[in-house]
Amino acid sequence: MPATYQDISRKTTNVIFDPEVSNEIITKAQEESAIMQLAQKMTIAPNGKKFQTITGDPAPEWVAETNDKPVDFFTFGTKTVIPYKMALIVPFSMEFRRDKGALYNECIRRVPKLFGKKFDATAMSNTAPGTGFDVFGGASKASILPAAATQNAAAIDVYDRFLAVDSIIGAADGIMNGIALAPQGRSIVLGAKDGQGYPIFTPGVQSGQLGNILGAAVSVKKGVYVAGTAATQSAAGVPANVGIAGDWDEAAWGVIGQLTGSISEEATLSYTDANGQTVTLALWQKNMFAVRFEIELALMIRDINKFVLLTGNVPTGA
Repeated sequence: MPATYQDISRKTTNVIFDPEVSNEIITKAQEESAIMQLAQKMTIAPNGKKFQTITGDPAPEWVAETNDKPVDFFTFGTKTVIPYKMALIVPFSMEFRRDKGALYNECIRRVPKLFGKKFDATAMSNTAPGTGFDVFGGASKASILPAAATQNAAAIDVYDRFLAVDSIIGAADGIMNGIALAPQGRSIVLGAKDGQGYPIFTPGVQSGQLGNILGAAVSVKKGVYVAGTAATQSAAGVPANVGIAGDWDEAAWGVIGQLTGSISEEATLSYTDANGQTVTLALWQKNMFAVRFEIELALMIRDINKFVLLTGNVPTGA
C-alpha cells in the first residue's frame, strides 16, 4: 500500500545530489543488483547506442592439392541499445523536513536498493520497458531442485543439475562464469546434500556466502526472484525462476549520467491506492513537499542462448 504523508516520521536533511552523493548512490545500486555486478558496464549515449555484430563466420575446408580453395564470407548485423528512465516520487510532510540529518542517510540506504532491485526484476522478466532494452525472460530454463523435491525418479542432485546448466551454456559456445541467485535459490543450493547427508557446498553453509559454483561467481539478490504462474501450479507449489546462470561477457548494462533528484512544494501528485482508487495529493494545500528520483539505464544481451534461467518449486509470494 502506498505510504501517505501521515506515515512518515519527522526526520529530514537537504536533498542535493551533487556528483559525490550521486556516485555513491549509483555504487550502492550496483551493489544491490546481481545483474549489474555480473554483467559488464558499457558507455552509452542518451539517445542510445548501435553495436556492430557478427552473425556468421566463414568456414574453412580441407582441400586436395591443386583443387580450388573454398570461398566464404562473414555476415553482419546491428544491435541497438536504448536507455530507459526509472523514476520514483516520494511525498513528505513539512514537519518531516524540519529535522536535519536523516533524509540523506535514508536516501543513501533505501533508494539504491529500490532501483537496483527493480532493475534485476525487470531483467529477469519477459517484459522490457521498451524496444532496445533486453531481458532474460526468453532464455532456456533448467531446474536446480534435487530429485526428491521434484518427485523425479532419476537420482540427480543439485550439483549434477548445475553441471547440466554448464553443459547447456557450453553447447552455445559460452562459459558459465557467473550465477545470480534469489534468496530462494540460495536456500536450494545450501540445502543440497550428498548421499551421506552432508552439505555439498560446505563453504556456503559455514559462511553464508556461496562464493562460486563450478568456478562461476555467485551473487545473491532479492530482485532475481520471479514467481511462477498459476498455470504451472503443482501440489508442491508454483515453480519459479530463482536465478540465472550464464556467460556474463555476453551482457552489459549502462547508465546515463547519475541519479538525479528534485524537490517540489507546489506540485499536484496522482497515484493509485491499495483499493485501486486514484488519489490526488495537492502538496501546497497539505503543507507537504515531494522528492523525485530518476535515472536512465540500459541492458544489452548479445546472445540469450548463453544464459539459463534456474527454476525451483517455490510457492508464489515466497
